[in-house]
Amino acid sequence: MGLVEGKVALVTGAASGIGRASAIKFAQEGAKVIAVDVSVKDGEETVKMIKDAGGKAAFIRCDVSKASDVQAAVQFAVTTFGKLDCALNNAGVPSGNALIPDTTEADWDRVISINLKGVWLCMKFEIPAMLATGGGAIVNTSSTGGLVAVPKHTPYSGAKWGVNGITKVVAVEYAKAVIRVNSVCPGLIRTPMIEPAFQGDAATKKQVEALMTSATPMGRLGESWEVAEAVVWLCSDRASYITGQNIAVDGGMTAI
Repeated sequence: MGLVEGKVALVTGAASGIGRASAIKFAQEGAKVIAVDVSVKDGEETVKMIKDAGGKAAFIRCDVSKASDVQAAVQFAVTTFGKLDCALNNAGVPSGNALIPDTTEADWDRVISINLKGVWLCMKFEIPAMLATGGGAIVNTSSTGGLVAVPKHTPYSGAKWGVNGITKVVAVEYAKAVIRVNSVCPGLIRTPMIEPAFQGDAATKKQVEALMTSATPMGRLGESWEVAEAVVWLCSDRASYITGQNIAVDGGMTAI
């Protein structure tokens, strides 16, 4: 029996990276999956990958910065599979690389609306659905940028610190209602979000990767599936006494 056998899991940002890996892992561990993303093509590809492997999944397009979209996605999960037990609120975007005087208001608003408001909206609508069937588990994707300073990324870091904060607040609010809420804080993970850093010739790419891995005691970049393992475990009954935690999946980077 899988870790989340018989449960229904909603995953935002499911079209790629950590979201796709987590959606697939949920399905491998016995859950029915609602894949959510703004990218229809890639989101549907995630669902196809799950179905081709014998799992059950459905896709819905959703902009997590819009309340009506999020509400519709949660309702779609309940209508399609009858309930909602687990959620990974993962959708996010990077911010520009700039000191705060050079950071635009537009960049701030865009990143905060997706990375922070989006997580808040997801929990706002997921929690009533979970309460209707006796509880559940939520994991929010934060970042090591929500645990330590990341210079030149104030919108991104600000949003991720916010995610860690509201994770703790909501965990305390619903602890007795048997809804557990935690966040994962990935470090340097090999996902599409960091791909722009590897632009250039082979020598440049090698130099960039060496710089990144030097910041990690384990001496390598992480992989999306390694974060997915933590996500699904946190949503399983094996993590039944864990709530309100911001858990780094970072190869030891924040331990330095």
